[in-house]
Amino acid sequence: MKLVRLVKAVCARPSICEIMGPLHVRTFQHDFVPRDPNAKPKRFKYPQVYDPYGPRPPPSDKVVELAERIAALPPEERRQIGPTLTERLRHPKMQVIADEGMDLGAQGGAGAGAGAPKAEEKKEKTAFDVKLEKFDAAAKIKVIKEVRAFTNLGLKEAKELVEKAPVILKQGITKDEANDIMEKIKAAGGVAVME
Repeated sequence: MKLVRLVKAVCARPSICEIMGPLHVRTFQHDFVPRDPNAKPKRFKYPQVYDPYGPRPPPSDKVVELAERIAALPPEERRQIGPTLTERLRHPKMQVIADEGMDLGAQGGAGAGAGAPKAEEKKEKTAFDVKLEKFDAAAKIKVIKEVRAFTNLGLKEAKELVEKAPVILKQGITKDEANDIMEKIKAAGGVAVME
């Protein structure tokens, strides 16, 4: 008797399609308010020159006076201002771009070659690279930790970098900073050199 009632109940149940109806039916409902057809477009006032830093305050009287004094200097003294300020403010010197192997055409004729060796003698290297030559397999984890300490790399990236040895770890740093990094790597069990 119970079995018959169960069979009738299962057969009498409506199907899912009958309960839910057609799926994915959606009428278009716009989310915007229609524009007034009589409204005039807004006119924006664009600046003549785009300044990404926004409007700046006018320079102080001291700066204006200094600019006037510089403009009044003779041309040979004005040319000395840039290098003097660079030296005084301790700005890093611009690196010379090597032109070996590039065809630069005729520049200066025969006399140009005579001045080149003098320029090379004067320039002194100010930026150095630290290269990891090799490391002890037992000290691999310590070396990875040291590499992470002076770079902004994650654990995975630092591990991949160390495993590629010999590889450059840091570029364009001062001699003191390079020596400091080399000492730390040596203490961790690796061998680093400065280039």
